[in-house]
Amino acid sequence: MATDKRIAVVTGANRGIGYEVYRELADAGMHVILTSRDAAKGEAAAATIQREGKDVRFHPLDVADERSMAAVAQFVRAEYGRLDVLVNNAGVYLDEGISLFDVDMATVRTTMDINFYGALYMCRAFVPLMRERGYGRVVNVSSGSGALHEMDSITPSYSISKAALNALTRVVADEVRGYKDIKVNTMCPGWVQTDMGGKNATRTPAEGADTVIWLATLPSDGPTGLFFRDRKVIAW
Repeated sequence: MATDKRIAVVTGANRGIGYEVYRELADAGMHVILTSRDAAKGEAAAATIQREGKDVRFHPLDVADERSMAAVAQFVRAEYGRLDVLVNNAGVYLDEGISLFDVDMATVRTTMDINFYGALYMCRAFVPLMRERGYGRVVNVSSGSGALHEMDSITPSYSISKAALNALTRVVADEVRGYKDIKVNTMCPGWVQTDMGGKNATRTPAEGADTVIWLATLPSDGPTGLFFRDRKVIAW
């Protein structure tokens, strides 16, 4: 499919912050591919934006399944031959209030599979495409819980997985350091009113998505390899 628009993939985009990012990138004139594990919910979310006349598509994606991720990578390469923006948003929050010494190892593995290994696979699949064209924006949706300077034990596997995601950001940014127009950053959206954040959260999905949109549309002289909240650098 030939298009002059920027092409973006957003993971976990059928609801919450991911859906808001998907909608706003489409509003910004990008051709956006919404991905989600639940095909019915993903198709419904895409259809809502399509009815507004936006240039969007849906593709199923389970970031805990390598075959599913390979299928998305093959689809994008065959259909477009490039990817301009990758937002690694898919994530789970499964062990709040459980001690590291008590949390089930299956929960730890699931959390790492989705929050870290999924993003790692997506970067391995799509950043080489960005290098081929010399342009790309990668945004990893992390959390203050993954910041080492303020980390605690309230959500052990979640915190560890987000710290690993932050480390991935630094490594990928260094891998593309010779490409002036490829930017790789991570961000904390804050406490957002989503299924994960709950109804008592202090921020709307639009507020949580703001820094993602900013990072996904950075100019050529924008920052890379950094950790942000509210468009400001925060400590690792």
